[in-house]
Amino acid sequence: MHRPPRALPLDPSTLSAHDRVYRTLRARVMHGEMAPGQALTLRGIGRDFGVSMTPAREAVQRLVAEGALTMSASGRVSTPELSTERIEELASIRALLEPELASRALPRAHLALIDRMEAINAATTDAVLRADAVTYVRTNLEFHRTLYLRAQSPAMLAMVETLWLQLGPTMSALYSRLRRNTPPPHHRLILAALHAGDEPGLRLAVRTDVTQGLRHLTQ
Repeated sequence: MHRPPRALPLDPSTLSAHDRVYRTLRARVMHGEMAPGQALTLRGIGRDFGVSMTPAREAVQRLVAEGALTMSASGRVSTPELSTERIEELASIRALLEPELASRALPRAHLALIDRMEAINAATTDAVLRADAVTYVRTNLEFHRTLYLRAQSPAMLAMVETLWLQLGPTMSALYSRLRRNTPPPHHRLILAALHAGDEPGLRLAVRTDVTQGLRHLTQ
């Protein structure tokens, strides 16, 4: 059977200045490489990326629209600082959307995908043992995204990634304080449900993984 060619990865050299700044800053926020409430300036961004003020401003405006950054009435730009109520709201939305994405992905969860998720989970465990909060957050999200991409529901995944963006700095700061020494326990349940083709079990494992992980943020 003829298969369509796989999309090639983006070459950073072909990206516009705006896209390069946007994609890099977005990843840094989502993975918790910046602290909650960390201030940014257009001049500083331009200097760090070697670009003019215009692409820096365009990237920031786009990230503000996504919730990755906040802008005060005075124009101060910073990473999100979340209240307990806001964290609980975002957790509730994740608990609604992510089990649905996992359920939609299940019919296309072939063994190669599960093997890939096993490898990502091993990297997450290694990050926990090394007390590397940023890598922990990054690989944890990669574990979930790898599954959700198989749902072929791009609009729903985009909504979930917006939630991850808002939570990134807070999650990283939390895990740095907790000094966890065990990997996410419900990842094993997610993997087991995928192997078994257990849709109710998968929904429960994903929902529990999301809610219990974020519960620590409000304690």
